[in-house]
Amino acid sequence: MSDGEISRRKLLLGGAMVGAAVVTGAAVHDGELGMPSQTIKGALPWREGAADAPPIATGTDYRFFTAAEQAFIEPAIERLIPPDDTGPSAMQSNVHVFLDRQLAGPYGRGDHFFLGGPWPKGTPEQGYQSRFSPAQLYRAAIPAVESYAKSQHDGKSFRELAAPDQDAVLKALESGEAKLEAADGKGFFAMLLQNTLEGYFSDPIYGGNKDMAAWKMIGFPGAHYDYREWVGRHGERVPYPPVSIQGRPGWSES
Repeated sequence: MSDGEISRRKLLLGGAMVGAAVVTGAAVHDGELGMPSQTIKGALPWREGAADAPPIATGTDYRFFTAAEQAFIEPAIERLIPPDDTGPSAMQSNVHVFLDRQLAGPYGRGDHFFLGGPWPKGTPEQGYQSRFSPAQLYRAAIPAVESYAKSQHDGKSFRELAAPDQDAVLKALESGEAKLEAADGKGFFAMLLQNTLEGYFSDPIYGGNKDMAAWKMIGFPGAHYDYREWVGRHGERVPYPPVSIQGRPGWSES
């Protein structure tokens, strides 16, 4: 064997030994805590009730957005997903409720975001780069967008603008043309659009997708427990009515 091959083999062997040591150490530590290590073969280590239960959004009142923020959010998401013959609008689908509940909870707090510095401007490929949690970004960006709208349209708020002018403001945010004083307008628009789509197509348990209308529109049957018979049946429409994580009217386990 060549020196390169020997070095590579040694490296792989060394990595395997380090991995084994880490696993062994974890097992001993767990054992000390009263949770002995287990060897599981031929089955998944599944235990009923071990997963986190999704929070159930209730009510249609606002718990995060202030009245001034509502005055922007409602018309903004209606321009992102307006009503038409194909399906309901964002507001008709309760996307505003989804946004409100998400921003009032762990997502809004940025529980799963890295928010530590430094904060140089990143590239689009790097994803979200900000010191703000999502809730903080919405809170800082909305009044800044309102100030921009007023500066461009004779002092009119976003809600007061005609639909084409509202579109112009949103497009300026999307392109980065709108320079906001307190927030990154382009980053905010990207988050608002993504969150709006999530609320429109998410499971109704999270507050949006009212009556599963978006799923019905695209023919998505939802959270049925078993799709194995459909794995190889490409291009076929699944004939089941949509069902949420919580079930649906008339649904039963039988």
